[in-house]
Amino acid sequence: MHPFRQPLELARLIDNPTAEQLREMARGEEHTTEFGSPCYVSAVRNRSAKKTYLVEDGITLGVDQQGISLEKATALAAEVHRYLADKSVIRLDRQMGLDSAHSYHCRLYITEPYARIPAMWVHSLFAPVDKDKEPDLISIYVPEWPERIIFCHPVAGITYILGTDYFGECKKSFLRMAMFRTKQKGGLGLHAGSKVLRVRDGSGEVKDIGFILFGLSGTGKTTLTIHDHGLNGDERVIIRQDDIVLMDPNGFCAGTEDGFYIKTDGLDKPQKVLYDAAVSPNALFENIKVFEGGVIDFFNQELTSNGRGIVLRKEVAGSDDSIDLQKAHKIIFITRRNDIVPPLARLNPVQGAAYFMLGESIETSAGDPTKAGQSKREVGTNPFIVGFEEEEGHRLLEILRNNPDMECYLLNTGSVGAHEGDEGVKLSIKVSTTLMKEIAHGRIEWTVDPDWGYEVPLSVPGIDIEELMPRHFYSEEEYQARVEKLRNERRQWLSRFPGLAKEVREAVEKA
Repeated sequence: MHPFRQPLELARLIDNPTAEQLREMARGEEHTTEFGSPCYVSAVRNRSAKKTYLVEDGITLGVDQQGISLEKATALAAEVHRYLADKSVIRLDRQMGLDSAHSYHCRLYITEPYARIPAMWVHSLFAPVDKDKEPDLISIYVPEWPERIIFCHPVAGITYILGTDYFGECKKSFLRMAMFRTKQKGGLGLHAGSKVLRVRDGSGEVKDIGFILFGLSGTGKTTLTIHDHGLNGDERVIIRQDDIVLMDPNGFCAGTEDGFYIKTDGLDKPQKVLYDAAVSPNALFENIKVFEGGVIDFFNQELTSNGRGIVLRKEVAGSDDSIDLQKAHKIIFITRRNDIVPPLARLNPVQGAAYFMLGESIETSAGDPTKAGQSKREVGTNPFIVGFEEEEGHRLLEILRNNPDMECYLLNTGSVGAHEGDEGVKLSIKVSTTLMKEIAHGRIEWTVDPDWGYEVPLSVPGIDIEELMPRHFYSEEEYQARVEKLRNERRQWLSRFPGLAKEVREAVEKA
């Protein structure tokens, strides 16, 4: 056992209550919806990224990570243990993942008054094989702690979550540690959804094409992950995961979770797959307005615009009994831009690593209304990276080079041709889902973009793609000015990572 892991001595341990018992324990906080599902309200309604630290012991911090000294973390952990010595604490053991090489025994300890958090988490992961074996990963959660601070010792596999009662901290604490473990084993933990498009190829043979989809909040990642692409008959979609996958050096992507943690803001009947899963009595909600009689309002933002739900994977149409993707043949970086990024671009391996490092989108009004429309970037669209960010880009490049049957694409779900006072032409869900379907079919004709060096579509079945190419919307002079502005932004972003390979940095330069 790692020396940073210290045993807990408790006044009372509530050992692995069932899902039903946990719901009963949290009954006092439950607002029961018209569907018979529970909704809980937390005091803190989003993740506390600025209060999250990595213990500087056996790791090197990346550019966007905050450290806490081993000495300070050890002292604070000891204080927490002293506090818990006369408290009643729930212990819940779950298993992340089903593939034996990528599964982790996770153990949560949380003070009894906050039973609603394990009541949700029990549906996120799987039942453990042996609840009493030494866990791979531990989180110790004390929401009532007077100071808000989250600190993770990735090497020891333990996180302390103090002074916040937001469920997302529990869920992500284990996923962050699992992604770090995956990187240690030569793979990559990725903040990406996964699915299979089962399609007929040119010779009429049915093939399974594995997709993973990256995207910052508001880009449509969940929508595209669970979409059926209008496939029918022999052709169909199989949904695997919506949040985190663990990729090995061969491009196999192990799934992690049994429940999908969805944003519910504006959820309505036309989003049939998610809506149907959300109105099941087995769903659970957090921070959504529930009126008298249990009427739930997904459009009401009184509590927050970050309302959330856990829906069971088995209740999401298009899922089956597997959570793993045998291979990520197609890697989709979803971005939401509004002027000169084309609806779709095909990337070579070095460009793939560069766009992974860029993790690019624009801020939405839901994210930060004061910055709406401004560029927003996060390496790998993943705020949970531990260690040098460029290591992740280099690892992806290595995997892509060793697996020539894997390809990367940039998919714009925003609009094209925006000017001052004109939002441009919206790229609809239909356009994005058709582009993905035709990537799977292999029926897109490509040409090289002279400014960026990536390939853009010349023709796509079912879409007049020519009309959506950004060059049409600007004079040559304005187009080039916008290209250089974006190139400069991208150049500056990549320069933040001193160890990044020169070839990756140069992938955004003029072709």
